[in-house]
Amino acid sequence: MKEKILIVEDEFIVANDLKIMLTKAGYQVTGIASSVVQARKLISERKPDWVLLDIMLKGDLTGIDLAWELREKKLPFLYISANTNQTTLEAVKETQPYGFMVKPFRERDLIVMLDIAKYRFDIEKNTEIQEIEKPNQQIDGIIGKSPLLQDVVEKVVVVAPTDTSVLVVGESGTGKEKIAHSVHQFSDRRNRKIVVVNCAALPHSLIESELFGHERGSFTGANTQRIGKFEQADGGTVFLDEIGELPLDSQVKLLRVLQEKEIERLGGNKTIKVDVRIVAATNRSLEKEVAEGRFRLDLYYRLNVFPIQLPPLRERKEDIELLAKYFLNKYATASKRNITLISDEALLQLQQYDWPGNIRELEHLIERSVLLTRTTEITQFDLPKAIEKTTEESDVEIKSLEEIERDHILKALKSSNGKVSGVGGAAEVLKIQAQTLYSKMKKLGIDKDYK
Repeated sequence: MKEKILIVEDEFIVANDLKIMLTKAGYQVTGIASSVVQARKLISERKPDWVLLDIMLKGDLTGIDLAWELREKKLPFLYISANTNQTTLEAVKETQPYGFMVKPFRERDLIVMLDIAKYRFDIEKNTEIQEIEKPNQQIDGIIGKSPLLQDVVEKVVVVAPTDTSVLVVGESGTGKEKIAHSVHQFSDRRNRKIVVVNCAALPHSLIESELFGHERGSFTGANTQRIGKFEQADGGTVFLDEIGELPLDSQVKLLRVLQEKEIERLGGNKTIKVDVRIVAATNRSLEKEVAEGRFRLDLYYRLNVFPIQLPPLRERKEDIELLAKYFLNKYATASKRNITLISDEALLQLQQYDWPGNIRELEHLIERSVLLTRTTEITQFDLPKAIEKTTEESDVEIKSLEEIERDHILKALKSSNGKVSGVGGAAEVLKIQAQTLYSKMKKLGIDKDYK
């Protein structure tokens, strides 16, 4: 018998369907709760191993309220909800769930998501148990001693020997590709290829051909067979840079590769097994992309098994001097210039700048300064002036259409004292059907018992 699962869901039909799916897959369903109060009682009595959690429940408390309690108990959970607006997803992320399923979903998706969630939980648990050697361990090309950077290095050392998917998140210029190569170099796949795919640079019409390959004659201009990136990386690693730029139809096919470990060339009629480790990177907020319908939630959780967040340079300024000296030595040697020092005044300039372009901007500045300096010491840097926002730009926050709609509905509810339907109700104020308003409230995470 697999793990015991508690279902917290206020719609009986949905809860019963979940119970049937889970029982069929070998899980033991310990109970069904329709409110947080009922869930607390069942957790205390039945001791489940996992909780499947809806967001909108009966009573005053939501699934997100219960999630915080579950984290305190170290009881792992997944959300199952139809609510995917950005505000809700941000609140969900804060509770650090092990997965999020969007209703409606297929039985297979539920079981796969549970497998991913258990895998993530086991990694987290084993990481806590292991005595990890704190890196004074150096990774070539990763320069700095700040606590934020050392945390990144530690995560690379922990995850690299596994086959776990890694999602590297950070602003442009923070070194995401360097981290991806480090994960590969510290893994058992180091003697095989790491194939880099820049998703932002691929024309949409050629993405699938590039990733999965094609057979001769599969489309106009396909004069020869092409082996795609996944086949090229068989036994090694695929680094998907700027994964947030991948179009939705290609995301579906990538999800299949991750789940089934197989590809099919365009124009082909057979599946090809591939053994690849996926490292993806993005400078976008994938949670926001999910909320706005541009990125699949199931793919997000499939990639986000082990996230590594890279800090911007402005948050680790103690590393600037080390980085500057590293780049000085690199470019002075490459250009055969006898420049060995950076003055204290010039270093202070670097410390006082905010580095919107991060490490890449610092590297380019040092390279340019090496070429322009005529002595053995850099005494001043030609830094760009800070771009000041106008008062209008800096003070006004632009809201999404979803946020504007939510605010408008809340105002209508307030003006009608929480009444939704009937004479003087919010639906009448908004000039829409009451059922339409109920549907919008559920989608936007507005409690039906709002006062």
